[in-house]
Amino acid sequence: MAGLIDFVGNTPLVELKRLSLNPKVRIFAKLEGNNPGGSVKDRPALNMIKSALDRGDIKAGTKLVEATSGNTGIALAMIARLYDLEIELVMPSNSTRERTLTMEAYGAKVTLLDSIELCRDYAEEKGASGDYYLLNQFANPDNVLAHYKTTGPEIWKETNGGITHFVSAMGTTGTIMGTSMFLKEQNSEIQIVGCQPTEESSIPGIRRWPEEYLPKIYEPKRVDRVMDVSQAAATAMTRKLASTEGIFAGMSSGGAAHAAAQLALELEQGLVVFIVCDRGDRYLSSDLFA
Repeated sequence: MAGLIDFVGNTPLVELKRLSLNPKVRIFAKLEGNNPGGSVKDRPALNMIKSALDRGDIKAGTKLVEATSGNTGIALAMIARLYDLEIELVMPSNSTRERTLTMEAYGAKVTLLDSIELCRDYAEEKGASGDYYLLNQFANPDNVLAHYKTTGPEIWKETNGGITHFVSAMGTTGTIMGTSMFLKEQNSEIQIVGCQPTEESSIPGIRRWPEEYLPKIYEPKRVDRVMDVSQAAATAMTRKLASTEGIFAGMSSGGAAHAAAQLALELEQGLVVFIVCDRGDRYLSSDLFA
């Protein structure tokens, strides 16, 4: 009989009929909100914890700590509970209340600080103390490998090898790194496109990191192109996804969808896949859908 973790991954890939204005370019959305914890972060959360357990780095009763902007924290809180692990999650204080409540519902301790950079510093200090095990999604190869082992192969199989472009938001960059690694092994001509916010924009789940906080797992060579997305464009596309395609998602997904739609206009033909990172119900207390 299957357990909860058996349903992480194998998410739907659906074609969006209204998003592409180029009849020779098909756009598909990978619906990661269908994971048990509601986001793409279920994949690395499971792989980081299970791999650490398999190696003997942690065991039942170990205290975990991790900095997160939200989705990774929810996923880790869920997976940690399944393995009888305590976890403290450190999150920016401007995160939506839904996220904090969800983590606490799973039994996690939540600490709120002023910025994600401060959260990362705090988590690293706790990890260095020896009393906590720092998962460190920003530097953990198991984050990347989760997508190399699951997300990439699923997309390749679901498109029958026909994918020409892969588009993803870039936060910790685990999704784009691992998926790129797999897809490029199958066909080096597949173009990998990352999204980042414009200088003045704030988009939850997408980051333009200061140099000193750039994720260590990020390898620029694995991304063929980086597209800047404004907060206004990401917001507008998030609302459009819900009102025209029936896809209820967060703003980072809107950013990726905007990039996919812009890309489609440039191509003579192609098959574009982008990641819908999570579900929109995590943003109802914000003004995203106001």
